[in-house]
Amino acid sequence: MSLAQLPTRPAPRAELSLTPRPVAAAPTAPRIRAVPEGTEARGFVLYVGIDEAKAAAAGTSLHRIVEALRQLTGEIAPSAETYAAVALAPEGAGGRDVDVVRLALQDPAALAKHRDVEEDSDIDRHPAGVIIDISRKRVLLDGDSAGLTYKEFELLQYLVLREGRTIDRAELISGLWGEGDDEVPSERTIDVHIRRLRSKLGHYEDIVRTVRGVGYRFDRHADVSIRQASTPSPDVF
Repeated sequence: MSLAQLPTRPAPRAELSLTPRPVAAAPTAPRIRAVPEGTEARGFVLYVGIDEAKAAAAGTSLHRIVEALRQLTGEIAPSAETYAAVALAPEGAGGRDVDVVRLALQDPAALAKHRDVEEDSDIDRHPAGVIIDISRKRVLLDGDSAGLTYKEFELLQYLVLREGRTIDRAELISGLWGEGDDEVPSERTIDVHIRRLRSKLGHYEDIVRTVRGVGYRFDRHADVSIRQASTPSPDVF
């Protein structure tokens, strides 16, 4: 029998499946957590923990890292605005780099954790003397709160942050009271505020000194401790 005489079978029909095939869902952006109702996310902060020595060991620098991140942001979202600041810390400060950076740049969660750690040890470490705690807006005298009002603390803090410099009354007024405040004091009423502040400082009142004919100055004593969560961080990039 020749090949031409062989019976041929009909080609199998392709059956149409009516079962729908699963369609992969389009990826959705993860939802930003902890955004309270009535607010919106307007940006984000990325804390990078690395010092100049570690950057140099990796063959780069802090400035080059910042510029690379800015370039990437520009490629992904050309309309985004960027802002970078360097975090300063006391030389030799311990802890993880990123934790030091978060504290220096006033990250609320890091500040809260830092306060919780120190809360119970304040009196033990400073059984006597003055603690001017700028990060928590309080003053302790021999372990007890001085009970300063908000404005009294602001007045003391202004002098403390300018330690050793005599501040005249006009500068205190312009630095602590704005045009929109209900009661902007005169230079004479500044003296009243200072007297009230000193009365609450008790026998430590001489840390705020009067410079006759000029103004007031903060003088640190051996029994005065000043606490700040961070060193002010300049904008260098």
